[in-house]
Amino acid sequence: MVFRVPTGDRGSDQGHVDYRLSRASTINSYRSGELSYSEVTDAHPELVRAAGQVGTPTPGSCPVCEREGTLVHVTYVFGPRLPSHGRCITLRGELARLARRPGRHVAYVVEVCQECSWNHLVRRSALQSEPGDVQETEDLER
Repeated sequence: MVFRVPTGDRGSDQGHVDYRLSRASTINSYRSGELSYSEVTDAHPELVRAAGQVGTPTPGSCPVCEREGTLVHVTYVFGPRLPSHGRCITLRGELARLARRPGRHVAYVVEVCQECSWNHLVRRSALQSEPGDVQETEDLER
């Protein structure tokens, strides 16, 4: 699924935020004993359900339970005229349709383990509809 994000050279807070360093810090804190198992496996039941039904499989093993094939990415979009709990992206092309809507829409990709309920925010991306302000990028779920 291809989506559009700002080019990032405008100097605003809109665009793309990657949470890999935060994820690595959380995993290190768990492995060193600073965080308990229950503190890192606290995914909301609705997030786990969405992961099982519409999640995009992600390569690698879970950093907590270390099982292969259990990690998925779930994408939610927040913005005007969407439910207050956001909209879970379930169909190919849905991001592009939302980006064409008026107003600021932000997509959040969450990594979820379907076995142990590990979850962590992977990235946040602002969806833009003006063709002059955007560039084609990789799949949001990657």
